[in-house]
Amino acid sequence: MSIRVLVVDDSSFFRRRVSDIINGAPRLEVIDVAINGKDAVEKALKLKPDVITMDIEMPVMDGITAVREIMAAIPTPILMFSSLTQEGAKATLDALEAGALDFLPKKFEDIARNKEEATAQLQQRVLQIAARRGLLRRSAPPVRAAATTQSRPTTANRVEPLASRAPSSRYRASGKSYQLTAIGTSTGGPVALQKILTQFPANYPHPILLVQHMPATFTAAFASRLNSLCNITVKEAADGDVLKPGVAYLAPGGMQMMLEGRASNCKIRIIDGGERMNYKPSVDVTFGSAAKIYQDKVLSIVLTGMGADGREGARMLKSSGSTVWAQDEESCVVYGMPQAVAKAGISTEDLPLDRVAERVLIELKRSR
Repeated sequence: MSIRVLVVDDSSFFRRRVSDIINGAPRLEVIDVAINGKDAVEKALKLKPDVITMDIEMPVMDGITAVREIMAAIPTPILMFSSLTQEGAKATLDALEAGALDFLPKKFEDIARNKEEATAQLQQRVLQIAARRGLLRRSAPPVRAAATTQSRPTTANRVEPLASRAPSSRYRASGKSYQLTAIGTSTGGPVALQKILTQFPANYPHPILLVQHMPATFTAAFASRLNSLCNITVKEAADGDVLKPGVAYLAPGGMQMMLEGRASNCKIRIIDGGERMNYKPSVDVTFGSAAKIYQDKVLSIVLTGMGADGREGARMLKSSGSTVWAQDEESCVVYGMPQAVAKAGISTEDLPLDRVAERVLIELKRSR
């Protein structure tokens, strides 16, 4: 059975281009197109597609509003098309928070070296997120409005840190001692990271390294958004940053984040991504670097994402005596990266997304 796709864009040229690519895959079929957000909502309700590709800037109703309405009425995997600009980054993050699962640049040359590679990437993304349709329809969670403030959380809008709540009896701490938390993720990661980090208290006991596969123009906006929502401090990592407790450092897009020095006075080094690396930033690079300096003192987690980035870095961490956990299949947007770690026998626990923060804080509270 074909995966039925609704293509939404106000440009007839782009609708035709995307439709041709999608129809070129054996398992994919474009069942209709929509010319604006209002048209998209109406056709989503009528046709019940398996996947929707959505532009952001459109007349009548923009893509973000359309995503909210579709997710509230008939939750459907949605792939956004965005521009690689600061404004495009903010709008894309709004769309992901509204319920979209993934995004791609509208200029396909920004994600691939040639036409064939760009075509394969788009087809693969549609196929990957299509697998979430059944779970979305069954769970249908309420959609939260996108954040607009860039100030620190107030008493009214901050998430109550889990450290102030009664611990669950479901988990038991290992008794290990840690000096660093490291998290790697890709597709579905922005929402997953927000869900986890907003539950950490301001007095989180050590630094946090974040590696999210994202274009260079997106990481600064994403770090700023997380910082506005979290009790901890979140920043885009800069070369020479000294790691501090309660601060999360997001690897810049297009670059690699490594560590140097000793655990007691560790610094971040941001280096060129390199042409041979598939991922910039790469979870493997950052995890491997952390293993060399922190040895058995790292609590690491591999979250939702395509591919296997993080497996070899996680292997190095485990060999050094550190702890490796993975997100479970059911709560992942794409069960690629966590699956690679789990299948290799590297992770010791597979956790649902809504329990990751709780599990981390139990582990750290009991280990100190």
